[in-house]
Amino acid sequence: AAPAAAAPDGPELITLRGPAAAVAKNMNASLELPTATSVRAVPVKLLFDNRIVINNHLKRARGGKISFTHLIGFAMVQAIKAMPSMNWSFGEKDGKPTLVKPAHVNLGLAIDLVKPNGDRQLVVAAIKKAETLNFFEFWQAYEDIVRRARDNKLTMDDFTGVTVSLTNPGGLGTVHSVPRLMPGQSVIMGVGSMDYPAEFQGTSQDTLNKLGISKVMTLTSTYDHRVIQGAASGEFLRSVANLLLGENGFYDDIFEALRIPYEPVRWLRDIDASHDDDVTKAARVFELIHSYRVRGHVMADTDPLEYKQRKHPDLDITEHGLTLWDLERDFAVGGFAGKSMMKLRDILGVLRDSYCRTTGIEFMHIQDPKQRKWIQDRVERPHSKMEREEQLRILRRLNAAEAFETFLQTKYVGQKRFSLEGGESVIPLLDAVLDSAAESRLDEVVIGMAHRGRLNVLANIVGKSYAQIFREFEGNLDPKSMHGSGDVKYHLGAEGTFTGLDGEQIKVSLAANPSHLETVDPVIEGIARAKQDIINKGGTDFTVLPVALHGDAAFAGQGVVAETLNMSQLRGYRTGGTVHIVINNQVGFTAAPESSRSSMYATDVARMIEAPIFHVNGDDPEAVVRVARLAFEFRQAFNKDVVIDLICYRRRGHNESDNPAFTQPLMYDLIDKKRSVRKLYTESLIGRGDITLEEAEQALQDFQGKLEKVFTEVREAVSAPAEAHVPDPQAEFPVAVTTAISQEVVKRIAESQVNIPDHVTVHPRLLPQLQRRASMIEDDTIDWGMGETLAIGSLLLEGTPVRLSGQDSRRGTFGQRHAVLIDRVTGEDFTPLQYLSDDQARLNVYDSLLSE
Repeated sequence: AAPAAAAPDGPELITLRGPAAAVAKNMNASLELPTATSVRAVPVKLLFDNRIVINNHLKRARGGKISFTHLIGFAMVQAIKAMPSMNWSFGEKDGKPTLVKPAHVNLGLAIDLVKPNGDRQLVVAAIKKAETLNFFEFWQAYEDIVRRARDNKLTMDDFTGVTVSLTNPGGLGTVHSVPRLMPGQSVIMGVGSMDYPAEFQGTSQDTLNKLGISKVMTLTSTYDHRVIQGAASGEFLRSVANLLLGENGFYDDIFEALRIPYEPVRWLRDIDASHDDDVTKAARVFELIHSYRVRGHVMADTDPLEYKQRKHPDLDITEHGLTLWDLERDFAVGGFAGKSMMKLRDILGVLRDSYCRTTGIEFMHIQDPKQRKWIQDRVERPHSKMEREEQLRILRRLNAAEAFETFLQTKYVGQKRFSLEGGESVIPLLDAVLDSAAESRLDEVVIGMAHRGRLNVLANIVGKSYAQIFREFEGNLDPKSMHGSGDVKYHLGAEGTFTGLDGEQIKVSLAANPSHLETVDPVIEGIARAKQDIINKGGTDFTVLPVALHGDAAFAGQGVVAETLNMSQLRGYRTGGTVHIVINNQVGFTAAPESSRSSMYATDVARMIEAPIFHVNGDDPEAVVRVARLAFEFRQAFNKDVVIDLICYRRRGHNESDNPAFTQPLMYDLIDKKRSVRKLYTESLIGRGDITLEEAEQALQDFQGKLEKVFTEVREAVSAPAEAHVPDPQAEFPVAVTTAISQEVVKRIAESQVNIPDHVTVHPRLLPQLQRRASMIEDDTIDWGMGETLAIGSLLLEGTPVRLSGQDSRRGTFGQRHAVLIDRVTGEDFTPLQYLSDDQARLNVYDSLLSE
């Protein structure tokens, strides 16, 4: 083998080229600049706290992560925007010294790149016109520069025009930095590491938290002394420090740019440990938890149209005698979120996740503590990521909803259909409710709704074929009907079979409904109750689920809603709980909410029956699905009504021939700029890393495939000849009906009125009336009340169940019936006609609500 080459005795010389040579040249040039440096130490606790809040929000929303340098760089730009002189630089013109005042702040970012061989390279690329950007735009521009630097895709334009620079060696542990200032720049700010002061670095974390000791960082301002003086540099660093401490609404602006729906953490001095209020801090934490349960919904980000930074004094920790210094301190929480002790920061995190994200919950008006605790146990827990299979199912359902509406809009321009556009999340919502019902082995789901979105529900939930829907658009009548019913396509009902996520199936029906929006409410309750009575699995099984969809203005405005809600717990009308879904377009035809209701929410009427109310942002379909499943579980647990207020918008007018901009111009300026919920959800899934770009493209192909399927089906529907069919009207009705009953049946029924068991004590003034009934068949003096008794009794003996309900039905308005006797001693019910024979049919007699 050849001998190894000897190591050279002298140094290896490598010629610098490209960016490395440019950096060396600039460093040499910097030696000619007369610079000076200002230094300032800044507490960073507030910076830490608000960054945690921001990143927790982003984790739940669009994804991404904010670094300390993002925030510090934005503060630097805002400080220079307020002090333009810090952006001025020195130059020469015709050999004479010149003050240069750039038109914009071009922030240079010092980026340390590590090559594959381990060598490091420094590049400085600029965010142009940084002072014109809000924080979201600044963040995106910053990330774009860094991404392109790492991918070696920066252009010469990225390196030119830098007016100020930012470098952060603190990320490598450097405590204090005096960087070089390049020609043409006015100032470079260096950021040191963040750590506790040296004298506290041996102190335990618990002690630091109790003492209220903050980490600090050192900021340096190295400036061109020819145009900037020390006082200005010191003032500039003070301005940056004050911004990082929250002055001038610094964090408020950041929260607004990121659509974070609550206030940032505020800088306040700590309450001294010996202060009288300290003994009540644990109690104040419980008070804070209670406030979030009661008022958290007012701070929830539930409006998909317009961002508002909501706040309420009851939800401000400072109003409860707490400050940012308490965030790292432990408090007893008595089982809150399954814990006995928690840091205040974690308590607030759970409370905001539970009550202030895209879902607001009203439930503290419920009197039953078991129901309140049931809700608390299920919502007051750390956020858990949704399973990917369910995320993809949501995306597929949104694809189906949007594909259907897109096709109708392009194929049948101007035809009325009362589209679901803007509220497409109704489809995954219903999908989740029906999937839960199928999984729980219920027998059927009965849906009632007005015309908004009905066609979409028919196609994508009930399973009515596209072909049949489009035949109706083409004007073809159902050949099985004797004549046109006059019902338009968005009034029709249908029946079908729904298949859940695990393959479980359940029957589903959608009741027909006229233009009188809430007419169907009591109808579906009656349908569901009748089906339950026929199934007769027991008094508390309630295996038929009513689902009622409402409009926001109608739910608040129509009395039939309150009457139907009032029936929900009445023995004669209850169905074991209805899931109410308010498709809240935030407008009623053309009337704004302030013109159509006196309450804060459209759903406030439901508080009268102590129903829990979930307000949810329609642009967050995952939250919508979580709420849907929770609502169903509550119904199953307590057999009570539950309300989902799906806050969305109406992309078009009241109908497709309407121009909503005439009456809501500002609202429709916002709507016209909005991307669909399908697009927003796809972007969110990719941004959070929940699905890959390939899966998103597959979902898009699925979306396009559904469009193609619609086109194919409609072509077949139009081309296929309708089968001629003329039904026989007489086939529906028997020719003759026997109505007579025997004397023996008459006698048995009459005797039931006086053969009262010994253990039943009838009111003494009622006995003569019952005895007269028994003698009427002998005297041939049968009155109306006795005739009704004979009619009902004979039906029961023939095996026909009878239900009699209405106002004062058991006694009769004029005291003529007394179908149910009330024991004078025990107050128990006794119904004589229930005891005619062992094999008779059921008789149910109910008093009703007073709704005449």
